Amino acid sequence: MKTLPRSGYDQVGGMVYFPRLLDKIRLHDRGELPADYHNNLGKGADSWCLHHLRVKYEDVRKRVAEGLSDEQVLQWCYAKGRAQEEFDLMIWNGFITKLGWNDHASGRLKQVKESAGLQNREDITTMFQFFEVDEGRKS
Repeated sequence: MKTLPRSGYDQVGGMVYFPRLLDKIRLHDRGELPADYHNNLGKGADSWCLHHLRVKYEDVRKRVAEGLSDEQVLQWCYAKGRAQEEFDLMIWNGFITKLGWNDHASGRLKQVKESAGLQNREDITTMFQFFEVDEGRKS
C-alpha cells in the first residue's frame, strides 16, 4: 500500500517540513512512497532543509535507517551540522511555508498545479498549500 508523507506544516522542535522529509525517507525505505515522489528525494525542499541544517541527505538517511525518532534525527543534525535558534527557525519556517509565492519556485508551482488540474485554484499560492490540496488534507 502506498502512503503519502505528512504535511509540510508538521513540526519537530519548532521546525516545519523536517518531519515530512523524514516521512518520505521512511516510506521510501519500506516501499510505501508513491513513485511520483521518488525523483525528488533529497532534492528541492529536502536539499534546502538539510543545507540549512548543514548536513548531507545520505547521512540523515542512515540515521533514519538506524530507527531514530524525528526528534533524535533533528538533534543529530544539530550536533553534526548547526543547531537552530529561535531566529533560525523563524527564517526557515517563513521561507519554506511561502515557497512558490512570488519567488524562484513560482514557475514550478504553476507547473504542478496545471499537471494536477488545479490551475484555476487561485487560493493555492504556495507549494505547501498545493501539497495540502493535492494530498487530500484540504479541499
